[in-house]
Amino acid sequence: EARAAGELGGVVELVPAGRTVMIEAEDPSARAAAVATCEQWVPGAADVRAGELHEIPVDYSGPDLDDVARQIGGSTSDVIRLHSEPTYRVAFMGFSPGFGYLTGLPEKLQLPRRDDPRDAVPPRSVAVAGEFSAVYPRTSPGGWNLIGHATVPLWDDDWPRPNRLAPGDEVRFVPQREGKA
Repeated sequence: EARAAGELGGVVELVPAGRTVMIEAEDPSARAAAVATCEQWVPGAADVRAGELHEIPVDYSGPDLDDVARQIGGSTSDVIRLHSEPTYRVAFMGFSPGFGYLTGLPEKLQLPRRDDPRDAVPPRSVAVAGEFSAVYPRTSPGGWNLIGHATVPLWDDDWPRPNRLAPGDEVRFVPQREGKA
């Protein structure tokens, strides 16, 4: 927001996503100027928000865990180890309120979305799809591969800020139970 207020006059809101930025401006000329500035901007280390570190305990017993293990040619223990080793960064929020797209997913776990999306993914479902991992903060439809379940909430309407995660935050997944019972 500081960039928008200080350098992009007439910009009402910037909403970044994986490879796009939505720009809401007061008028077409302000929008055009903001687009031109954004097209030339190259992010640097100073542009990365230093966020909080969240350790999220995970029960790795998701309904797609076996299928993900099969897709990577390994075991469920391999999936759990690969998924819980990195520190992820919340790149941006999207899809639904509180849904943080986490970068840092190991290449081996970068799998396509499911061919048959679910109508209702339970809240706290830990998932992978493409280059991202995520935790569904609330019940919503979704086509990601569900590998576990966070044992702490990521969304609560009664919190001062309802979502636990924000862009720039870091996330570590901590296995609480490995594999299906």
